[in-house]
Amino acid sequence: MADSNDVQRILDLALRVGEMLLSNGAGAADVSATMSSLTLHLGLRSVTVDVTFTSLNLTYQPHTDELPYSLTRHVTHREIDYDDLTRVDHLVRRLLTNRVDLTQARIELARLAATGHQRPRWAITTSWGVIGGSVGLLLGGDWIVVLVATVAALGINVLGRWFARGRLPFFYQQAAGGLFATLLVVLLRIADIPVDPSLVVTASIIMLLAGLGFIGAIQDALTGFYLTASARLLEVSMATIGIIVGVGGGLNTASVLGVRVVVEPGRVAWSHLPIMVFGAALCAAAFAYSVYVPIRALPHVGLIGGAASLVYFGLFIQGFQGAWASALAATVIGLLSYGAAGRSSVPPLAIVVPAILPLLPGLSIYRSLSLIAEGQSGGVLAMATAAGIAIALAAGVILGEYIAQPLGGEVRRLERRLSGPRLVGPLRSWSRQRRSRRRGAG
Repeated sequence: MADSNDVQRILDLALRVGEMLLSNGAGAADVSATMSSLTLHLGLRSVTVDVTFTSLNLTYQPHTDELPYSLTRHVTHREIDYDDLTRVDHLVRRLLTNRVDLTQARIELARLAATGHQRPRWAITTSWGVIGGSVGLLLGGDWIVVLVATVAALGINVLGRWFARGRLPFFYQQAAGGLFATLLVVLLRIADIPVDPSLVVTASIIMLLAGLGFIGAIQDALTGFYLTASARLLEVSMATIGIIVGVGGGLNTASVLGVRVVVEPGRVAWSHLPIMVFGAALCAAAFAYSVYVPIRALPHVGLIGGAASLVYFGLFIQGFQGAWASALAATVIGLLSYGAAGRSSVPPLAIVVPAILPLLPGLSIYRSLSLIAEGQSGGVLAMATAAGIAIALAAGVILGEYIAQPLGGEVRRLERRLSGPRLVGPLRSWSRQRRSRRRGAG
């Protein structure tokens, strides 16, 4: 039985692993199952795990007549880094297969937490410019739209860094980004530059939606972590409202200046479909680079993002409504990302989130804002449609993972406490691993 110091060290390691996973977008179910697996493997049975959006708590009582150990760790907001997530995931797997011991794991985790991002800031800013330009391609824009969308993306990224440096809440960063993109379009209209404002603002909205916790929120809701799901959804809602406030302010400014910003939501040049699919693939890969997904996984992300967009466009042409087409395309992402994650040695979450970016409902949000600004009642319905698409995307990805993991032959080996697919963390149940070790010892 572990002594008092060992108990403290085990609980502390599990908490720090959980913090790294949760702060980088992992679902509460994955975090809870990973922490439980760690403590059980290291000799602590029946550890109570409590995961919320901002804190983690572990409680362990060796015997009923002894005082329990209880450790809590608060989770602070941090920039998503899927390279860190991948390294933590690999460390957990090495610990659970006895390739590192407790002391080595604690040292490696501390070194990882103290290490900054592995890519220079200028490269990340450049990747955001590529995201903006590729979304312009995805929307069927010409070279002027691509160029302006690239400039808008670079400006939004720089603004976000300034606001983050000043420790302003994320809501204001989103509002500033939406306002900047819309005012940029207003200036172009005043200068009489022939650019489609719908495509530029839509590209900017999709960028601002990137990285929001849609996937984690829906996964938490589906797996029974309703408190954490509610908190994540509230955070996503506040960030989206920030975009709405910013874009709405820009449209009001355009109205005051007498500049008409026309929205044409149904205008898509299907003859440019190959370029649009290429834009989707480039968008997904560039976003993956910007959130530090390992280089080896970028081709997988690009291919899956492009394939999902091709499925979406094909279904849309056949008459499927936006939510259904989005859900089915997202299911394809969930199906393909599981195998791709295994081949590139990254958690499925690092594939799923970037690949879903080209499908985010930027056009629906912009259309609703334009209609609201014009005093038309259809704006509320359009906003509800955008929300439905976002939920359909997240639910479709989770459904794809539900299907893919049983196809991989692991359905009977899932962690018993987890009622859903694993996007991060070990997949096999600990009873199987312990049996395997006993057979090896024998």
